[in-house]
Amino acid sequence: MLHSRLSHLLAAGLWLTAACTSKSPDTAQAPCAAAPAAYTVQHPEWARNASIYEVNIRQYTPEGTIKAFEQHLPRLQKMGVGILWLMPIQPIGEKNRKGTLGSAYSIRDYRAVNPDLGTLADVQHLVAEAHKLGMHVILDWVANHTSWDSKLAAQHPDWFTKDARGNFRPPVADWQDVIDLDYDKPELRQYMQESMAFWVREAGFDGFRCDVAGLVPTPFWEQTRAELEKIKPVFMLAEWDELFPPTFLKPGEFDPNTHLLEKAFDMTYGLRLHDVLDSVARRQRPAHDLNAYLARERRLYPPSVYLMNFTTSHDINSWDGSEYERLGPNVQPMAVLAALLPGMPMVYSGQEAALKKRLKFFDKDPIEWGTYPLENFYTKLLILKKQHPALLNGDPCSQFRPLSTPDSAEVYAFTRAKEAATLLVAVNVGSRPRPLRVQHVAEGNYRELFSGKILRLTTDTELALPPHGYVVYERI
Repeated sequence: MLHSRLSHLLAAGLWLTAACTSKSPDTAQAPCAAAPAAYTVQHPEWARNASIYEVNIRQYTPEGTIKAFEQHLPRLQKMGVGILWLMPIQPIGEKNRKGTLGSAYSIRDYRAVNPDLGTLADVQHLVAEAHKLGMHVILDWVANHTSWDSKLAAQHPDWFTKDARGNFRPPVADWQDVIDLDYDKPELRQYMQESMAFWVREAGFDGFRCDVAGLVPTPFWEQTRAELEKIKPVFMLAEWDELFPPTFLKPGEFDPNTHLLEKAFDMTYGLRLHDVLDSVARRQRPAHDLNAYLARERRLYPPSVYLMNFTTSHDINSWDGSEYERLGPNVQPMAVLAALLPGMPMVYSGQEAALKKRLKFFDKDPIEWGTYPLENFYTKLLILKKQHPALLNGDPCSQFRPLSTPDSAEVYAFTRAKEAATLLVAVNVGSRPRPLRVQHVAEGNYRELFSGKILRLTTDTELALPPHGYVVYERI
């Protein structure tokens, strides 16, 4: 539920940071750097080479049900998806509802399934089938607020923050369909923790994507992670960028010295990277600004941390526009960067169909799938991510090196390597062909991922990058 207002507030910090950073810092990673002792999260082994796929069940099929979505599991497994993230599946509030169906993030009952989507048995079957196919499933969790007519509001009104007149209040001014929970109440923390455990035990979920996680006290997440780990290893994704908390927070509402990634979460959003990719694609910033972002990331986080890379999501698509509105002819070059830069790539429902419309957020608006024109494109990227030794998530022994280019405003190139396994990746966001002279790449034979062409690369090799194009060479 990270609406565009919050996204813009977070992104503003990046613009200021990038403006004060050298355009070509050394972002090469030192080998096998140990994580600081404060970072105690143990990532599930199955997440090491995973990509994540966000499922908008309401819009995924004409039926908009869990059963109808389940039919897509074999296709997604073949596409290379490792983790399925289901948007909230609980009943939606009716009081102050927006649109005809309301927001999936306006939760009425934490321990029930929205009858429009199906039943608990349907959820259990979906998760079990995903597990059979080697995939894992996490549930979108809305801990910060409920609907106005939620069970908690009726049964425990003292668990909510109030305005000066003692009335329920939204957590943010324009989120008028939800009301704010008060985590100073120990009983609320226990209830929420037990509700999350309910879905792990009863439905088999493998973790959670936690909505606006930074608005909930970090100690709650740390305690909850520890309790969930008693049931099974879990994967926890925080919707947040803790280095740039939104400006509407009051003093004390977010502690900048308490880091979500140390003891609570496996991964947070790469919101700053999303902003850079958007700006580079629109030619508003030079491509070499990616170096400033990546250098800052390495100064602030150890390599063991996971950050989620993406070009769109449910919020971005609905509020900021489709990829094709925002990125124009550079949709695929940006997808290549999101998939192969350090981090875990996320694909949103419909990207493999080259979705060109904004999906309605509060009303039924099914995805138009057509013939899945980009399914092969994403399959190649996600399978490479899954299989290549240099692309493991959070691997301190994997080497990342940006390459200098003569046209650094439009061309970005880098290598990923682990021992002899090497990738060379380059994109051109410009409207003219650009040359790229190969540097700092182990000599040898390489296969281009999309064309299958085999080429011997040396330090004298010059590659031709087509307009709005990309190449990915894997050493063979």
